[in-house]
Amino acid sequence: MDRYILGQLLGPFLFGVGIFTAVALSIGVVFDLVRKVTESGLPLGIALEVFVLKMPSFIVLAFPMSMLLATLMAYSRLSSDSELTALRSCGISTYRFVVPAIILSVMVTGLTFAFQEAIVPAATSQANTALKMALEGDRPQFKDKNILYEQYERVRYPDGNKENVLKRLFYAERYDGEQMQQLTILDFSRGELSQILTANSALWNISENTWDFFDGSIYLVSPNGSYRNIVTFKEHQLNIPKTPLDLTKRKRDSTEMNIAQAKEHLELLEQGGNRKKAQKLEVRIAQKYAFPFVCIVFGLIGASLGVVPNQRTSKATGFGLSVLIIFAYYLTEFICGAFGIRGTLPPMIAAFLPITLGLFIGTGLLVKTAR
Repeated sequence: MDRYILGQLLGPFLFGVGIFTAVALSIGVVFDLVRKVTESGLPLGIALEVFVLKMPSFIVLAFPMSMLLATLMAYSRLSSDSELTALRSCGISTYRFVVPAIILSVMVTGLTFAFQEAIVPAATSQANTALKMALEGDRPQFKDKNILYEQYERVRYPDGNKENVLKRLFYAERYDGEQMQQLTILDFSRGELSQILTANSALWNISENTWDFFDGSIYLVSPNGSYRNIVTFKEHQLNIPKTPLDLTKRKRDSTEMNIAQAKEHLELLEQGGNRKKAQKLEVRIAQKYAFPFVCIVFGLIGASLGVVPNQRTSKATGFGLSVLIIFAYYLTEFICGAFGIRGTLPPMIAAFLPITLGLFIGTGLLVKTAR
């Protein structure tokens, strides 16, 4: 029975992967590439390369939706042809019917996670890089101007409150891929501006994990704001994190990073004290953990709706019903994600709350049908 039902599920699942991927690619990629080819002069070869590289990200999105379509259509056909009725007459419960769907859902969940981590980020990053290079020319693949880094430290006040306080402000006018140029460092480590360092250039010293500054001056600042001493130097070392160098890397969207890379970027944001962007990235990381489990939610809901006795759903009806359920789910996910980014909900709760609600709804439908 399990092998038979799994065989009935595979056909609609593959059909769903094809149709959902095609629709999403047409809306999300093809129209934009055609416009860039005709209006911006994007070479056709690059457009085809970008199209192929963007495909895995849409295939991953299609996996959960296809799982919903497959379970809804397969179980509906089995029910309308009285095959489920025959199985019930043999003493097999409705709960047992959905076991193959859950097994397939778990397998697709693992496949989704593997695609999401191993294939999609690299392919998306490569596609975006190829597109930028084709449209913008041979521009440096790093941030080459106005590098700004704010270093904060956590301070506990006598009343017990904690707050991030600015410790040091790092600014470089240019970066040539090797050296920072025209730097200004403001030091607030003593609670107020105590010194200003300017330098013509600076290098990250890998062996000593410090910054080496060259040809500059240090201005010592009095509490009243006046300069009390000026020291010039040919070379000077300062113990500042490597973060300013990391910030020169081209910004990547969360879709271009796997979970490990996103966590590394999160550390940079937290070191810089950018709590708003860090909160948003925390939610995106939590959503990366949660997203594959949508396959189980949709599999359960589709199977629960499909096993209703004497029901037959055509491909068109199944596709339409799937779209409605998908819209409702992703609207809920969007709202929960927004609450997570605002800090109303913790990131993990914001990411897994739609999953939990979906499992409750799917289980409730199954129990109701079984009665």
